[in-house]
Amino acid sequence: MTLVPGVLRAQPKIAPPTLIKAGTLIMSINPTLPPLQYVDDKGQLKGMRVELADECCKRLGLAPEYIRTEFATMIPGLAAKRWDMINTGIFWTEERSKLMYMVPTEQAAISFLAAKGNPLGLKTVDDLAGKRISVELGGIEERRTREVADMVAKKGLKPITVMTFNNFAEAFQALKAGQSDAATSIDATAMFMQQRGDFTRAISGVFPQIACFAFANKALADAVVGALNDLKKDGSYAKLLDQYGVLQIDEPAFAIKGPGPA
Repeated sequence: MTLVPGVLRAQPKIAPPTLIKAGTLIMSINPTLPPLQYVDDKGQLKGMRVELADECCKRLGLAPEYIRTEFATMIPGLAAKRWDMINTGIFWTEERSKLMYMVPTEQAAISFLAAKGNPLGLKTVDDLAGKRISVELGGIEERRTREVADMVAKKGLKPITVMTFNNFAEAFQALKAGQSDAATSIDATAMFMQQRGDFTRAISGVFPQIACFAFANKALADAVVGALNDLKKDGSYAKLLDQYGVLQIDEPAFAIKGPGPA
């Protein structure tokens, strides 16, 4: 049995074939979004989503195992049983809820980062007209950025150029290098970047969304729902999200949202 230092794990509450590997919850993650999911200067995975999943694993008697990968690989990899769970803050959509069992864990809105000091004076989405915006390929952030571009175009303003990158680290680097005028991220990440002195969070609170854990197996999703509800009851969930400045879900209890795979 795998041990975390100082923590004796309970007997696993779930086993193969519900899990890929006995005693282990294998999760995909794209650790390029501090403070929610990132790699520290010692090479260790850190962040709110890592801590939340690790706490669920403790309740289920499982060892967490993370596979670091780009967002575009996550849904196909889940279907191919490369991992048990997607833990990257995947946003809920009706379409996705039919492909996977999605469990809302937090609320997140979109921000647009500007170069430090906001030299272009960006204040509203209309100010993004004629600008170049860098964003990670394939996620809801890209979709929302394109929606903003459509909104601006319908107003007859100058078109927005959407620049896509493999991950957020590359999208942020493009802004830092002056290749783009703004970069899209979720609010908590944008605030972290601003507090660290990298960029200015110019526009925030756009398109509030529900972020989720996602599963291919309903029994596993139900087990994690149970663990999350335990964390909610003992106050651990609220304490963790407050620590990171992340909005809790509105629902009184955790549950699968949507129909799941047909």
